[in-house]
Amino acid sequence: MRRFLFLLVLTQVAVCAAQQVAPVPKKHLLVIGEEKGYRHESVSHAMAVIERMGRESGEWDTTLRTDTEPLTKRKLEYNAKNLNDFDAIVFYTGGTLEMDGERNASLLQFVKEDGKGIVAVHSAAITWTKWPEWVDMVGGTFDEHPWGTFQAPIMVEDGAFPGMSAWPKEFVLTDEIYQQKLWDRSKVHILMRLDASKLDLANQKVHRADKDFAVTWVKQVGKGRVFYSTLGHPVENWDDPRMQAMYKGAIEWALGLVRYEVPVAASRGAR
Repeated sequence: MRRFLFLLVLTQVAVCAAQQVAPVPKKHLLVIGEEKGYRHESVSHAMAVIERMGRESGEWDTTLRTDTEPLTKRKLEYNAKNLNDFDAIVFYTGGTLEMDGERNASLLQFVKEDGKGIVAVHSAAITWTKWPEWVDMVGGTFDEHPWGTFQAPIMVEDGAFPGMSAWPKEFVLTDEIYQQKLWDRSKVHILMRLDASKLDLANQKVHRADKDFAVTWVKQVGKGRVFYSTLGHPVENWDDPRMQAMYKGAIEWALGLVRYEVPVAASRGAR
């Protein structure tokens, strides 16, 4: 009887302790889809897919915006959220978006000092091209897409990054691949690249003499995390389970939900 009572009390204590454990709060993701200049038709669908992935997984809540107002640490009117309310940002953006000195500084601080994350999609590499700190943080900037939207021969260099295992080691995908400038392999960690042996290198828009055409990479920036991929131009690619798995893994990493240590060489190259 004593043993039974002891077990009963122990069980009740365990139940009470379990009930008192606070639920882990979901992460909060900001998705910005705004473009000045060329407008990508896939932006709206990409934003919807990202919001759905967060809702269905239960891992993050999503705020969708088509402006840069939240990119500040200043207090905003009413219940408007600023950078202090988010754990990571997805940029499917393009062109010179409205910013000022405080917003520039706050966004850099968000990553470098606060240790938050950025997922930069496709035309994010044509965003703020005259803002050197942004270009450096993302890892490069647009320098033509020599082959347009084509059957891109892609090779996975690191399948260990979250979500990358959804892709085979080598595959072909119809997408628009940006050639990058102000880009240095030593300052980023490549996850995907084009197979240069299968490209038309006689194309007059090909500028890289090294034949190194990166598709997807990551880098450590200060305390924060940055992911970039040129993939995502066609609307239909956002319905591809492999694409969704890749961007979901990238978002989870940017939010700090999963661990992946960027190799030291790339970390040293990031400023």
